[in-house]
Amino acid sequence: MSKNKSETAPEEIQEGGFWETFKTISVAILIALVIRTFAYEPFNIPSGSMKSTLLIGDYLFVSKSAYGYSRYSFDLFGWDIVPPSLGDEGNRMMFSEPKRGDVAVFKLPSDNKTDYIKRIVGLPGDRIQVTDGVLIINGVALKRERVGDFIETNAYGRSRRIVRYIETMPNGRRYETLDIDFHGANDNTEVFVVPEGHYFAMGDNRDNSLDSRVSADRGGVGFIPAENLIGRADIIFFSTDGSAQIWEFWRWPVATRFSRIFNFIE
Repeated sequence: MSKNKSETAPEEIQEGGFWETFKTISVAILIALVIRTFAYEPFNIPSGSMKSTLLIGDYLFVSKSAYGYSRYSFDLFGWDIVPPSLGDEGNRMMFSEPKRGDVAVFKLPSDNKTDYIKRIVGLPGDRIQVTDGVLIINGVALKRERVGDFIETNAYGRSRRIVRYIETMPNGRRYETLDIDFHGANDNTEVFVVPEGHYFAMGDNRDNSLDSRVSADRGGVGFIPAENLIGRADIIFFSTDGSAQIWEFWRWPVATRFSRIFNFIE
């Protein structure tokens, strides 16, 4: 009798161990999906329109609860999981308005599919204009303070200096902007009046950003509907300069920008 018990015990332990492992992994995956859907979603930066605040190769956590939820908040790995109450255009749940200076991720209004990231500079009803590269909000020019140049090095090791400013919003929010060309194509604009339920956004790399200064029919962003907002970019959790492929693990320490990891986004 004791012999049979000793023979069956290991099998019972193995079966229980497999089931417990399966349940643990399933719960972990479910928690990760819930966090990604409702709390924080990771994004990476593929272009230089937000330099020097965000660099190509930065990986961010975006707070999806910062502005509440719309039908575009529930894109889960390409699947649209839209609650019925948010299915109608313009609906948002638990909405909280963005603040001037927020770095926001949103769906490009022209296709409602592509993720974009820019800085919110205009709220509904604001009058926005750029004159000689200076941002003007409701008739008041924002203060700009020139600081040390941004040094950019290309893939061939050639460096160039780009003029850098600290720009200050009316609410006191401060952040860096770049000015590559003092006579850039969008350095002088008309006065834009932001419609109700919409926002005006610009890239920090002012001469290398197709943003709200450029209308959608010209390949830009135009005004951003509130429902297109996905969330607020809060923190950089990883950054790489792109010099190492994923399989070149021995080069990861050199390619990783350790100084940028866990930096909060201004």
